Amino acid sequence: MAEKTETLIDFIWEGFDKQKQKTKGEISAKDATAARLELRKMGIRVIKIKPKPKPLFTKRAQPITPGDIAVFARQLATMLEAGVPLVQALDIVGRGHENPSMADMLLSIKADIEGGDTLAQALRKKGIYFDDLFCNLVEAGEQAGVLETLLDKIATYKEKSESIKKKVKKALTYPIAVLVVAFIVTAILLIFVVPVFEDLFKSFGADLPAFTQFVIHLSEWAQEWWWVVLAIIAGTAYTFSYFKKRSHKFNQTLDRILLKIPVVGMILEKSAIARFARTLSTMSAAGVPLVDALESVAGACGNSVFYDAVMQMREDVSTGQQLQFSMTQTGIFPHMVIQMVAIGEESGSIDAMLDKVADFFEEEVDNLVDNLSSLMEPIIMVILGILVGGLIIAMYLPIFKLGAAVG
Repeated sequence: MAEKTETLIDFIWEGFDKQKQKTKGEISAKDATAARLELRKMGIRVIKIKPKPKPLFTKRAQPITPGDIAVFARQLATMLEAGVPLVQALDIVGRGHENPSMADMLLSIKADIEGGDTLAQALRKKGIYFDDLFCNLVEAGEQAGVLETLLDKIATYKEKSESIKKKVKKALTYPIAVLVVAFIVTAILLIFVVPVFEDLFKSFGADLPAFTQFVIHLSEWAQEWWWVVLAIIAGTAYTFSYFKKRSHKFNQTLDRILLKIPVVGMILEKSAIARFARTLSTMSAAGVPLVDALESVAGACGNSVFYDAVMQMREDVSTGQQLQFSMTQTGIFPHMVIQMVAIGEESGSIDAMLDKVADFFEEEVDNLVDNLSSLMEPIIMVILGILVGGLIIAMYLPIFKLGAAVG
């Protein structure tokens, strides 16, 4: 049955209905013969049928993003809560999705379920998009008969997780992007604009100011060795990417350095704590055992320093130690977080306490991102002024001096 679902073809047809009125429409079937048979059962006498032509400009395949997964979780939760059967809900969401790649994947999941898989089993086959946290919560929801409730929790978790990721990326991307543009503009001025002024200055026959001479020498060096600079940048980027993907020790060292950078380090630390609290709260509310939950939580923190700390906490908890004491031993969690966890453990409401912790730290990240943006704007303006403004001043200094001498 799964194969039939995947090989359906859209046909357009013309014919006469039971009242002998001419009519037309579309139908999906395995082939033209099956389509004619289906139409005959509906009382349609077909006079023309052909495959539906593909549009001239088809939607280009797009990568499936975590945002797509978050939207899917919310849509599926909403439909199940409204009483729509799971297979039909997947069909509706899949066929209506704007991303063709996402649509194909959802229809494939639908086919797996029609073939006898549970939703959790079908999602695990797409493990590159659905992590253990997602699959474990779905499985717990299916076993307890509260799939729509768990999907709602997953959707909320994914939405807030993606929101905080976007804020952190915004805080780090903006200054880097502006500095890259400043570097490119400076390179263009040095390689193409300064040589024009250099030819003009030679006609003056006078000594140039020291600052202007420095810029001209810098321009000559850039014209001769620009390819070396590009090679160094490309090599550094490749080496960085290579070790970041393959070396846990490199990631750990990098994350430790990033956590010590003023403001930026605070944003990364608070966002990691927010993810820790939000993920553990979601899994605890779903009834997932603490030891099992902590492994998923470690991967969700987005920071290797926190990953190692949470995995150590998992080892401690598995030997019978309380979570609050294990958190204290790591030395990376604020006192307030540990106290909230302690209250939650004693009162049996650890998910509610962690939810409040997550809300607090997400708000802290919001404020820090806004503060960083306000702080970076004047710093960026100063850097741009020094780079671009300095080059312009260096080029016009001899002209100003010449004008003063003539005057």
